[in-house]
Amino acid sequence: MSHAMPLAPTSMYTTSGWAPGSWQQRQALQQPQYENVDELARATGQLATLPPLVTSWEVIALKQALAEAQEGKRFLLQGGDCAESFADCTSPVISNRLKVLLQMSLVLVHGLKKPVLRVGRFAGQYAKPRSADTETRDGVTLPSFRGDLVNSQEFTPEARRPDPQRLIQAHAHSALTMNFVRALIDGGFADLHHPEYWDLAWVEHSPLAAEYRRMVAGIGDSLRFMETLAGPIAGFSRVDFFTSHEALLLHYEEALTRQVPRHQGWFNLSTHFPWIGMRTAALDGAHVEYFRGIRNPIAVKVGPSVTPDQLLPLIDALNPENEPGRLTLIHRMGNGPIGAALPPLLAAVKREDRRVLWVADPMHGNTETTSNGYKTRRFDNIRGELDQAFDIHAAAGTRLGGVHLELTGEDVTECMGGARDLNEADLDRAYKSMVDPRLNYEQSLELAMLIVRKSAGSLAV
Repeated sequence: MSHAMPLAPTSMYTTSGWAPGSWQQRQALQQPQYENVDELARATGQLATLPPLVTSWEVIALKQALAEAQEGKRFLLQGGDCAESFADCTSPVISNRLKVLLQMSLVLVHGLKKPVLRVGRFAGQYAKPRSADTETRDGVTLPSFRGDLVNSQEFTPEARRPDPQRLIQAHAHSALTMNFVRALIDGGFADLHHPEYWDLAWVEHSPLAAEYRRMVAGIGDSLRFMETLAGPIAGFSRVDFFTSHEALLLHYEEALTRQVPRHQGWFNLSTHFPWIGMRTAALDGAHVEYFRGIRNPIAVKVGPSVTPDQLLPLIDALNPENEPGRLTLIHRMGNGPIGAALPPLLAAVKREDRRVLWVADPMHGNTETTSNGYKTRRFDNIRGELDQAFDIHAAAGTRLGGVHLELTGEDVTECMGGARDLNEADLDRAYKSMVDPRLNYEQSLELAMLIVRKSAGSLAV
């Protein structure tokens, strides 16, 4: 990771009336109802003594890179599971998840001719917002499943009881995930000199296989040619990689919010890049109160119902100094609503000269339920929203600086369409998600290729 940057002016990190626990004075939505507050206090007290999962200098390095993405010098690729599970903390799942992001970034670097900022939705994505606090089956009502950070998916009273010890377990699984990711990256997992690390068995029969192989071969030939002229080139053996998750469960986030030597302010050291979901982005709510005081770069999901009059005060609350790299806005509108909902927001933010990074999430606005009961997304709608996003930004004179995707390195069948034209009948074959449907390995790479084709002109704003 990069070295720490010089400190910013003191005023930038002075947050009036803020403390890591000041969110508890506000309405906190989407929080589990723990039965025993003493048990919760013991768990959070233990969590507060455990080592952090990331470092302050990594957080600062990411903020600088996001500031460069705002200027069009980088492109953000943020992706991973909709909700991690403790059971998926295994070397094959983690390495495949990392591999698909690295392969997508290779496609983007080759096509966009600029560095790609890689941010994984993992090592902490263990909590999920739910539409209702409870679930009823056959006359029995139990708490909703809120992710492994809170309870278990099995429909029993014991499994669905919010368990504070899961906070400690989540930290442990996040640490194991981060440790393995760091080891892979530092060991040259992403080294272009070693194409044998890039297993292509998954696309052996795909229409994309030949195009991808040509791309990798071309990059390899270029690398060998440059090194023949100039010798070994630093930086091709490893990449920077960062983590992100929705900072939903505030007791967990508060316990991992720390002050560090030689840096002012408070850092959330559970992740490099936390975000606020659409359900918890109320200006006077607990999540905005917590987020306004941490030094991390942060993001907010923005849905089709948000108006400029709602968005601008939120921007000012979260980034009052208009600091570069501080705030990312992830719009998730849906293929239908985006044409009417996004342009007024872009115009207002541009008019007020607010420094933000605009990122498209073409997943969450395009979820539907099939006749056989599966929650799915159509690849054509995902692609359609992304196509429109590039066009709308180009027309507004703004820049789409990244994408936010739910994806997996596994050969799942959760989203319909794509190169193999998966249909409703295919969903039953390999549907594994606990919550939301994800792009599989092949669909993810296909989308990266589509981004390159679409953005060739749109990114040069």
